[in-house]
Amino acid sequence: MAQLDGISDIPLSAADTEFRDEVRTWLAEHLVGEFVGQAHRGGPDDDDNWELRRAWEAELASGGWLGMSWPREYGGRSATLTQEIVFAMEYARAGAPPRAAFHGETLMAPALLAHGTPEQKDRLLPPMARAEVVWCQGYSEPGAGSDLADVACRARRDGDEYVVSGEKIWTTFAHHADWIFAIVRTEPGSVRHAGLSYLLVPLDQPGVEVRPIRTMLGDSGFNSVYFDDARTSADNLIGAEGAGWSAAMTTLGHERATSVLNYQFSFVREMNQLRDLAERRGALDDDLLRDRLVDSYIGLQIMGHNNMRSLSRALVDGEFGPEASIGKYYWSRWHKDFTELAMDILGQDALLGTAWSDGPDDDSAGMRRAFVRARAETIYAGTSEIQKNIIAERVLGLPREPKPAGA
Repeated sequence: MAQLDGISDIPLSAADTEFRDEVRTWLAEHLVGEFVGQAHRGGPDDDDNWELRRAWEAELASGGWLGMSWPREYGGRSATLTQEIVFAMEYARAGAPPRAAFHGETLMAPALLAHGTPEQKDRLLPPMARAEVVWCQGYSEPGAGSDLADVACRARRDGDEYVVSGEKIWTTFAHHADWIFAIVRTEPGSVRHAGLSYLLVPLDQPGVEVRPIRTMLGDSGFNSVYFDDARTSADNLIGAEGAGWSAAMTTLGHERATSVLNYQFSFVREMNQLRDLAERRGALDDDLLRDRLVDSYIGLQIMGHNNMRSLSRALVDGEFGPEASIGKYYWSRWHKDFTELAMDILGQDALLGTAWSDGPDDDSAGMRRAFVRARAETIYAGTSEIQKNIIAERVLGLPREPKPAGA
């Protein structure tokens, strides 16, 4: 059976074809040695294989593959959206290690480019392009997860600094990070979206405590972060004080839209692995399993078409709209069903070993890890329930969900 690819589905100009060939050549020359065969080790929410992934991040930086779409003066190469898509496809197809420091490049940088000052861009972007700094995202709190507008972590102005107090939770890679970009409340007594600011805070300082949260995979990719009068320069405020909601939405729009490319093309790799696994195990002779595998393949194609629609809309509008929520809702549910199919194809071997050790097939450990991780994918970056509200109200124009008095 032919391997799924997808690269030919996108029409490429001569320049894009030349770019694709450059990517393929670079990956063939640099994805060698210890970097080979690591595609299933670690992911967006676990830190398995962290040191190797950081080494690979430095390798990518040396080739100029970080912040590709950024202006050249900030360390980018002014790449087009098509070239970013081509890179994501080739990266996934080559089986390169999962990215380690994507929070800064993929999530914070778009907000910085849209809302930051020239001085901030010049100061903060080049170190990211050189893979010299690791960022984490400080959004969720114990009392403000899905409803981000209930953020209570506060920051007060003290001369040329802000003093930060409060807690963030489910903060991915905070125990590795140098900086956190956080949504904080800078106007006492403000409620909901008003009075929130987008603030960058260094983590290596008195008044900051990071506590890893051990997950069922055995790692500690998530963390709680406690601020007790931690300090950061007022120069680290992105946008105007009290107007951070706009920058926060820029980050979320990119998290739900552009970052999904990496997921989609990783799913293509997983689909190929599972199809080969099913063939080796004779699962394709089972009518029900074969039908479910075909259905998963069709779902993957739908995902790709919807992502291209969202990206095309962004090219016209200059930003990602609420349609990005369709992609987030769809891929997270698709991957959950897909990994359940993988466990059914593995059968009793799905219970052998652990999610972080090798099993009876080379792909078994990766599939088991994907199955466990998929449980959380309908929650992070906005729960499925939140995505459905956004789709209903902001895409379809339906009446807003009734809320309790005072909410």
